[in-house]
Amino acid sequence: KEKLPPLLTFFSGLNSLRFHPTMSEDNHSIPAVFTPPKEGGHLKKESIRDAVIRIAGNSQDGIQAVGGFLARLAGRSQQEVMTYMTIPSTISGGPSIFQVRMGSGDVLSAGDETDFLVALYQHSYENHIGNLKEGGVLLYDSDHVRPEESDRHKLVGISITGLTVEAIGGTSGAKGKNMLVLGLIAKIFDLDLEKLERLITERFSTKDESVLQNALAAFHSGYRYPLGTLLDTLYCFHPPAETTSRPQITMDGNQAIAYGLIAAGVRYGAAYPITPWTSVMEIMRAELPKYGGLFVQAEDELAAVAVALGFAYAGHLAVTGSSGPGISLKAEAVGWASMAEVPLLIVNVQRGGPSTGLPTHVEQSDLMQAIYGGHGDSPRVVLAAASVEDCFYLPIEAGKIAKKYSTPVFILSDASLSTRIEAFEEPDLASLMHEHTLDLSTRPADFKSYPVGAITQHMPPGAKSESGKYPVVTGLEHDEMGHPSGSPLKHTEMTAKRREKLRQLMKELPLPEVIGDESGELLLVGWGSSAGPIREAVTKMREDGHSVACVHLRHIHPLPEGLPDIFRRFKKVAVVEMNDQGIYGFGQLAMVLRAYTCDPRIESITKTDGLTYKVREIIQKVTPLLSGKNA
Repeated sequence: KEKLPPLLTFFSGLNSLRFHPTMSEDNHSIPAVFTPPKEGGHLKKESIRDAVIRIAGNSQDGIQAVGGFLARLAGRSQQEVMTYMTIPSTISGGPSIFQVRMGSGDVLSAGDETDFLVALYQHSYENHIGNLKEGGVLLYDSDHVRPEESDRHKLVGISITGLTVEAIGGTSGAKGKNMLVLGLIAKIFDLDLEKLERLITERFSTKDESVLQNALAAFHSGYRYPLGTLLDTLYCFHPPAETTSRPQITMDGNQAIAYGLIAAGVRYGAAYPITPWTSVMEIMRAELPKYGGLFVQAEDELAAVAVALGFAYAGHLAVTGSSGPGISLKAEAVGWASMAEVPLLIVNVQRGGPSTGLPTHVEQSDLMQAIYGGHGDSPRVVLAAASVEDCFYLPIEAGKIAKKYSTPVFILSDASLSTRIEAFEEPDLASLMHEHTLDLSTRPADFKSYPVGAITQHMPPGAKSESGKYPVVTGLEHDEMGHPSGSPLKHTEMTAKRREKLRQLMKELPLPEVIGDESGELLLVGWGSSAGPIREAVTKMREDGHSVACVHLRHIHPLPEGLPDIFRRFKKVAVVEMNDQGIYGFGQLAMVLRAYTCDPRIESITKTDGLTYKVREIIQKVTPLLSGKNA
């Protein structure tokens, strides 16, 4: 219990996690500088269930901050929220978007079309107007944008740059236009003014007082702008259909992984920065010392995994992480962990590849690397997070597996999950927190680290042995005490030992839930961040009269037993993933499933554009399968 307060304190203020992980709302006083204007009665209000808001500009404009404010406001209002963003991969910046879908029901995807588009530049308008649905609102900066006349959209032109300079003054005034846009959105969607002010104050509380005052001034200027001559409707969200006994929290996937690792009992780790993994290690570096732990930023990926293995050898549950290129550099050392049977967590936040590839775009092309990316037969466990909430819970499960089976465990996330913000019910930390203590008890005279027919459990350095003989931990093939052995029989025996423990795990894994029809025309299979769009696609196809369902795999290697029995209930099985179909015509998970099940009905739906799946995109790709054609 003495170890709980830091993480419990962090969760008490988690709605502002990106900015101040341990800050609660009550620690701030809101400057009384603004009184909301009274409505003149000329704007009608319309109640809506959800809305997709896209802000398009340049990465230097702070539009990600605006999206973050909206997402966290939704979480504090017990609403569902999901975000999507794109950022340029160049240091100099460039065009960028942040999309927020807020709603009072289940929000499973970031939305196919935009209800409300904010365009700060001409390129923002031209590149994204095609995504604005008919009847949607285009709010544009009239200082920079000249839109074409349109009967399909409501056009609202406001001098965003000019109003910002007027509100703040000085040569740096235009830098606050993101806050003015936030004020406009808050007014148009009748958002909670007090909570937004609190979020802004939390965000800028560590800055100079003038920065906070300028941010609030720009925000209030946007909020009180007279919209009556430009817009005939204000929107407000239905209250949430259900409220839980526990409050909601909002965070992105990288934050969820970091705090999930802490809850799992990880107190030591090492890594090297790389997009989009870096923020995980930054949080770990700041938080682990609060638990008496340590996170090392090493000089390169090879050193990082070696340091993490040193922590693991000492008996601790340790972590290292990276993206695809860095995982490649760690491959040899991960092979050592497989041979030595040392528990180690390895996080891979996937991005587009190969090589430097698409460092700020999403792809699911590291699956084969995670399962087979090593020399020799080097079994390891591979898990994949399905949502931001799952990014928190999956490391806890991974930690249990790594310790129980003395094995490296890969935790796969991706660039979409890393920056996506979602709201979910606050975890019950008191029941989830793990503390792994070193077992330094004296080992009996017959103790062996690598007993044939049993799972390896290491003897930490410092523990005593009654026999006076101590086991060895090595990357060489070895006997039951770890002593190097070149015996062909021993290598065969130990290879089987390392394999069979994963088969034992396979029998313990739960089957994935079948969502939709229990049997029928088509089963969609997904993994990773595509869970929401796949579920939404199944819902729409069932509404159209099709007998379809989906399963989402979190346990990728080994796969749970009984999966072939689920597949047999459907005429076709389509695996939806974000990687290339390869020379054999199948994506990476599809190949694994076909090898496991020997089922020729398994088809492959793939793409490699660096973007997340849209619901209509999935429906379009799988529709030929419903009519009996190949995809």
